[in-house]
Amino acid sequence: MIIFGLITEGLTDQIVIENILAGFFNSPNIEVEPLQPKINKDNQNKSQFGGWTLVFDYCHSKKFQESFRFFDYIIIQIDTDVLVDSENSNYNIPSRDDNGDELTPQQLIEKVIEKFRQVIGEDFYDKYQQKILFAISVHSIECWLLPLYYTDKKKAKIKNCLKTLNNELSKKHRFTIDKNAKNPEYYREIAKQYANHKFLMQHYQDNPSLKTFIEEIESRNIQIVEEDEW
Repeated sequence: MIIFGLITEGLTDQIVIENILAGFFNSPNIEVEPLQPKINKDNQNKSQFGGWTLVFDYCHSKKFQESFRFFDYIIIQIDTDVLVDSENSNYNIPSRDDNGDELTPQQLIEKVIEKFRQVIGEDFYDKYQQKILFAISVHSIECWLLPLYYTDKKKAKIKNCLKTLNNELSKKHRFTIDKNAKNPEYYREIAKQYANHKFLMQHYQDNPSLKTFIEEIESRNIQIVEEDEW
């Protein structure tokens, strides 16, 4: 059985990615283990030590290097909104190129990956590159959820995605997401739609950075073999 390790900003990001993996591989039994942040086993609605800086910290740690002994693939997730034009000089990514043109989502993703290469270390990254999958959400993982609720150009938005998502959530589910206190149960309700293989494959191309993540998985030609039930 293929086992994925997850390094994400938080629990809600893990929930979205787990559902996407289930849908892509058309299996509800994908083996996924959160590495950062760890899930509080006593309360599945809480996780400890989340945040984007800790994603980088973990990727720079010995724990990250040792994880490749136990996992077939490591997925690294981060939102770009915390990096673009950041005041943190270590991770700042300018939103525009040298000509003053705004970076495309793909250009931005490439620059974020380059940051991770530096943090991970070029030699180690080159050795394990095929086992690393980047889930770089431009500019937030809520953007990946817009194709679930929109059929017009809003499904491809990369800015103000939470507000756009909440506009539909209030109509369809009678709840909205508080950006300062994200309820994991809301994300489970929303993202479970992506666990449907047919739906995911019909709509993943609607959002640019979700499309890049799916294409990265496809490029690895990962085969999930279901174990026989006795």
